[in-house]
Amino acid sequence: MSRTHPASPTTAHPATTTGLSRRADLSVWVLQILLALFMAVPSAGPKLVGHSSATAAFDQIGLGDWFMYFVGALELAGAIGLVVPLLSGAAALALIGLMAGAFATQLIVFDGRNALTPVILAVLFAVVAWARRHRTAELLALLRHRPA
Repeated sequence: MSRTHPASPTTAHPATTTGLSRRADLSVWVLQILLALFMAVPSAGPKLVGHSSATAAFDQIGLGDWFMYFVGALELAGAIGLVVPLLSGAAALALIGLMAGAFATQLIVFDGRNALTPVILAVLFAVVAWARRHRTAELLALLRHRPA
């Protein structure tokens, strides 16, 4: 069995198997990390600790504290998923769904005051979802072939 030197032309860098250049792959990773930090700290954090700003907003929504904790848990799970390679594409897709709900809530409950924020985040999550679509395909293939 022969070994191939890491710099040899027959060894593909992971970024080249995704159709992204090495620089683009690194840029998407930076985006994923920044989005994960945003979703975990200033977004999920106040909800999960019951900060007064979050409780006031969710009181206005009218679904109670359970919904605030639920949304915070979804945001934290999405943030974690963004930095797990196999889950990154699926997490980005799930967060797009969450942002659709946030957008609707901003329009319906809060008169559109911050409606642009979930739209911008959804676009950024869409970039990640598209760039990591091969990971989502891998995840689906694994789930389909899971032994019963």
